[in-house]
Amino acid sequence: MKRLKTIILVCAVFIAVAATKAKAESVAPAESAAQTQSAGPAAPAAPVGHAAPAEHGLPQNAQPVGKAGGFLTNSMLVTWVVALAVIGFARFATRRIQEVPSGVQNFWEWLVEGLAGFLEGILGAKLVKTTFWFFATIFIFILATNWFGLLPGVGTIGWGVGGEHGFRVVRPLLRGGNADLNMTFAMAMIFMVCWLVWALRFSGVKGTFLHIFGPKGENTGFIKYLMIVVFFAVGFLELISIAFRPISLSFRLYGNMFAGENLLEAMARAVQHPTWARAVASALLPVPFYFLELLVGLVQAFVFMLLTTVFTALICPHEEEHEEAGH
Repeated sequence: MKRLKTIILVCAVFIAVAATKAKAESVAPAESAAQTQSAGPAAPAAPVGHAAPAEHGLPQNAQPVGKAGGFLTNSMLVTWVVALAVIGFARFATRRIQEVPSGVQNFWEWLVEGLAGFLEGILGAKLVKTTFWFFATIFIFILATNWFGLLPGVGTIGWGVGGEHGFRVVRPLLRGGNADLNMTFAMAMIFMVCWLVWALRFSGVKGTFLHIFGPKGENTGFIKYLMIVVFFAVGFLELISIAFRPISLSFRLYGNMFAGENLLEAMARAVQHPTWARAVASALLPVPFYFLELLVGLVQAFVFMLLTTVFTALICPHEEEHEEAGH
């Protein structure tokens, strides 16, 4: 029950941070449009021959659900649905704990114990007890969000316009949660806050400073003082790499999921004529890429968890280090 409450809290924090950033982005275009309308009469329309081509594919920014400028976006709605689904499944799987697990309880215990064993091999038994709640939650949440984006209706049901090729959705009701940079950046920033807390807790201020700026290895004489200067300078490069970790984590996940959703839509629209061929191709061509996206969703969830785990293991001492120091 305690672990379940922790998962609920982490999911809520992810969604709250993403919602704040999404709201700031949605308000800016609305204010810009209002200023344009108040500035004066609109410019004459461009000639038909020079009309801008219609935008195809998934828009880069999440769109509000309902009226323009609203707080709730389509990607935010997906994250809420996924969070509730994960919480509901965990509650359902653990509603009647049995000594010999079976069914969904067996699957849930297999997943949790597998993650615990894998993370313990990287972090050690002591550190994993403190950090397991985050890394297990981040993996399950990202994986569920990635796979939810592949369900029928996500990105294909919503508001749109009619054209020569039929109805085209321009503002979908649902959008993949990790295909929104707000969500991935929020998760990366929350990890960096946790990373700093764990570093200060397990290494202390002095240990964290020495890890970044201190010399590595055992040297004597002139080489020792030279290495102090060299590693102190290298420490500033390490600070830059640490500062860019949220950017690399968020853009890696966002880029892969955003590209995957656009790839599926491109395959569905690859054939336009004749009508019967378009109907057949839109149903059959994306099928191999759906299996590819299932694998990509799993790999990206694992990579995000693995990178954050390694970053934590590098800054926090392990049991092995204490044993070597004792000898």
